[in-house]
Amino acid sequence: MSEPLAIDVFWSFRSPWSYLATPRLADWKRRYRLEVRFRPVYPIAVRTPDFFERQNPLWFGYFRKDVFRVAEFLGLPFQWANPDPVIQTRGPDGRPHTAAVQPYIHRLTRLGVAAEERGRGIEFANEAAALIWTTTDWDQGVAFAQAAARAGLDLAELDATIAAEADRMERIIADNQAALTAAGHWGVPTCVFHGEPFFGQDRLDVLLWRLRQHGLQEA
Repeated sequence: MSEPLAIDVFWSFRSPWSYLATPRLADWKRRYRLEVRFRPVYPIAVRTPDFFERQNPLWFGYFRKDVFRVAEFLGLPFQWANPDPVIQTRGPDGRPHTAAVQPYIHRLTRLGVAAEERGRGIEFANEAAALIWTTTDWDQGVAFAQAAARAGLDLAELDATIAAEADRMERIIADNQAALTAAGHWGVPTCVFHGEPFFGQDRLDVLLWRLRQHGLQEA
């Protein structure tokens, strides 16, 4: 039997589009002979803090309307993340400005790396994103630990790993970002197959078509 096909999934815990793509990616891993390599990166608000300052003032209003619409189209529950994984404040110009201290996104992204090392990256992303983008105060109580458990992981063990190996985690995240750039894109979610990037949750059908061209098999 031939080796399974493989895709790299570049993904951010702050991206609602990543959340909307993830149930399908997790389903593909279960359904097909497909290796789904989960490669979390920091969101653009952290990588390029002035990104939002350079957008047309109409950009965010349309973005917000569109993401709610697409969630409804896909039949997925959705609300704006509260708390936001990236802390931002509104300046006098009304545009978001990324805060210097980020209590959530570094931990989340490092947890994603640790989950992938345990073979449960896309499963963890699926459960974590569903919590972040459908509930209020996702960071409180035991909900996040329960989400990790549903993905087959122990949150306390993951947290201990990322605390002890923070520098190594950061190197992996930086390598992921460099690989995304080398593949020819900068945004998330981007899936890469045989060096070909497929950006956006709305390109997953095209990616599946390409995988089938290369002999994708049912599990």
